[in-house]
Amino acid sequence: MKEVFLPRTLEELWDILEKNPGAAIYAGGTDLLVKTRAEVIDPPCFVCLERIEALRGVQDRGVEVFIGPATTLSRLLEEPLIQEQFPILAKSVSLLASPPIRHMGTIGGNIVTASPAGDTLPALYVLGAEVEVGAGGRSRRLLLGSFIRGPGTVDLKSGEVLTGVWLEKAPCWNVHHYEKIGRRKAQACAIASMAAVLEVSEVGRIEKARLAWGSVGPTVVSCASAEQSMIGRDLCLETLRSAVKHIEGAVSPIDDIRASADYRRTVAGALLLRLVEYSRGEPT
Repeated sequence: MKEVFLPRTLEELWDILEKNPGAAIYAGGTDLLVKTRAEVIDPPCFVCLERIEALRGVQDRGVEVFIGPATTLSRLLEEPLIQEQFPILAKSVSLLASPPIRHMGTIGGNIVTASPAGDTLPALYVLGAEVEVGAGGRSRRLLLGSFIRGPGTVDLKSGEVLTGVWLEKAPCWNVHHYEKIGRRKAQACAIASMAAVLEVSEVGRIEKARLAWGSVGPTVVSCASAEQSMIGRDLCLETLRSAVKHIEGAVSPIDDIRASADYRRTVAGALLLRLVEYSRGEPT
């Protein structure tokens, strides 16, 4: 039987981690417990973060919003601040796994797992999310895109823990869209997904755009040239078809049991084309 530590403060956490190098850190444990039972990992002990108040909840910090990494996904869906300021994040969370998993799983766990198919990641990318990591009272902040280095690989040094997620409020975004394609409607791992936030003028012209795709590369894929090609143009099928040409070279999908690389590449472009529904007053 492995020992499980349940610190209540960050100070207790730092002390435990210093005395127990190699400990497996978790909050909801939905991914960690599966790997442990499958004997993929065999840590000397476990450290649970769910009782640390400083790592839970959503806080309005003026121009930014702080999300504690141990905040459950179901809690995020209940937060008016998330619904109002970041509807694309709320949408991505609502499509993640099942209600029981969302009750246990946390935003921090979804980030640190760093799966190319992680549902919250494309939404967090387009929102310009920053993560805060700390150890022993020291902390640093970096863009999510820099934190995630590859499948299952993140920039956490020895003894460091994800201690916060920061989102800047951006009232200019008036189009928010997240969609994923899976082999079934519920509890499906994404074959491909796309997040998009746009600033569209009253006459339908695209002023700003951020796009990101999941499950079509080793990490979340963005495409600056596709975004730039849309600026100053109407939100219409012609504009989106032009942008799709840039995406085909940006994605690097793989073949696996869920879909072929060619299918994923096609779907990545098709997801962008669905934004045309906004120009018809039919948001998805």
